[in-house]
Amino acid sequence: MINSELFKEVSPLSSKDCFILIERQKSNFNFPIHIHPECELNYIENARGAQRIVGDSIEEIDEEELVLITNPRLEHAWMDHHNKPQSIHEITIQFHPDLLEENFLNKNQMISIRQLFRSAEKGVVFSREAITKVRPLLKTLTCENDSFYSLIKLLIILHELSVDKGMRELSSRLFVNTPEQKGNNNHKLNKIVEYVNQHYAETIRLSEVAEMVNMSEASFCRFIKQHTSKSFIDFLTDFRLGAAARALIDSSESIAEIGYNCGFNNLSNFNRIFKKKKGTTPTEFRDNYRKNKTII
Repeated sequence: MINSELFKEVSPLSSKDCFILIERQKSNFNFPIHIHPECELNYIENARGAQRIVGDSIEEIDEEELVLITNPRLEHAWMDHHNKPQSIHEITIQFHPDLLEENFLNKNQMISIRQLFRSAEKGVVFSREAITKVRPLLKTLTCENDSFYSLIKLLIILHELSVDKGMRELSSRLFVNTPEQKGNNNHKLNKIVEYVNQHYAETIRLSEVAEMVNMSEASFCRFIKQHTSKSFIDFLTDFRLGAAARALIDSSESIAEIGYNCGFNNLSNFNRIFKKKKGTTPTEFRDNYRKNKTII
């Protein structure tokens, strides 16, 4: 559920435009954690040490990075953090969610872009190789005068990014509300997710979940690995961490209470796993997130 106090950005993108490109040269980051209905592709150069916040993912960025977000409810921001004031180059492309309608995305030639948009509902960061490949196109897009060719270049960029084998999803599943997927396999996955969502505070045994979807344990493990790229234990842990991150931001419960309510058996275990997976302690995560949230 979206916190109603979260800053909602109003984009200059009009209903008659396919997309808008904003290029900035700046010395620091000063925009709060925010949400907006537009999809956003954000390229940042010369900002090593800055901090990226996407959902419950908080990471320090390198010299340059490229991130795509296609979820209107996914909170995000970039902060100065350890970045020293310098000439930061930022190219932001925002486009309407219906720029590429479902019927078009379902064509064979668009499969990889459709999958990219689905992954980007949790935010995705692209590999250095992919950035190197699309950087020239991004920079020529800033000075393209023909709007039609601008759109073609954007589609080429999205295609090149969609085949990036090194892209990585950022936010955890529970932190964002993504639409349910269709199909028999996805029906099983949705059933598993629904069960975990209802019982993550309890002890969940692999054998019980496998039986619920009429699969052997071995088949179930292969199914989870194929559809989430994780083992069931890692999937469950990440799910619990997503619930914990959401509670750390939206509730006033103690760290110990949140850990226990999210299925971690003791405080030290919760702190250790959270630090390992998120790169920060639960206390630091809560303080950092609240510090950067703007109330309006």
